[in-house]
Amino acid sequence: MMRKLRARNGMTLEEAGRLVGVSKATISRYETQQGPVKWLVVEALCREYGASDAERQAVVALAKEAKQQNWWHSFADYLPESASLLLTLEDEAVREDHFASVYVPGLLQTRSYAEAVQHASEMRRPPEEIEQLVNLRIKRQAILSRPHPPHLWVVLDESVLRRVVGSRETMRAQLTRLLEANEAPGVTLQVLPFAGGAHSAAKGSFVILGGPEPSLDVIYVETHVGSLFMEKDEELDHYRLAFDYLRAQALDMAASSALIEEARREM
Repeated sequence: MMRKLRARNGMTLEEAGRLVGVSKATISRYETQQGPVKWLVVEALCREYGASDAERQAVVALAKEAKQQNWWHSFADYLPESASLLLTLEDEAVREDHFASVYVPGLLQTRSYAEAVQHASEMRRPPEEIEQLVNLRIKRQAILSRPHPPHLWVVLDESVLRRVVGSRETMRAQLTRLLEANEAPGVTLQVLPFAGGAHSAAKGSFVILGGPEPSLDVIYVETHVGSLFMEKDEELDHYRLAFDYLRAQALDMAASSALIEEARREM
């Protein structure tokens, strides 16, 4: 019904999402009835589509009856809206391409490493909230062991291996985790060495969350005051090209594992 209303109004997924402040991936999910929906967003979309009162009331009633909740619902008190959107997109992704210039991506972090990262970045949060954020990060990793996990392709700047997060013991365990990950099916891990010089992503880390089709891809970038989600064609082309260059410039998987092992021995 939602797709029919949008098509009748001649709107693209991106145009509809922009009108109500959600991603085109979210609009697609609402139309295919995958996962939970927010009835207020559904009502706003109906109004933008010019739906009749009867159509709007029927669609909103269905949305209100939907009882399915995201697995991270119990963490809602600690999460900003942007984090909820990230988790929704990640839950639906068929692949994730990560470039990490500072920390190991959350999906590959050990608990002690995640704790050190959260304590450093969430200085004003009480310990119990930090513990919940760490629990959330560890629970996120379950997507890698589900029946049809997204393919995870990670390019790590060498500085990620050399930066001592927490303690040397924590780093040794984290580097061991990376070595194990690089042997796992569905994970491709490369290291961009210092010797490689300048590269295409010197401005920082990013994630490409791959949707069921390329048009539903979303770029995710963290900032000091929140998160950015980008999905315009020119934005997607820019980050895809940057990631292609990073993959080409980085060490292959075997050489990457050797460099990780070297960093672990030096810890």
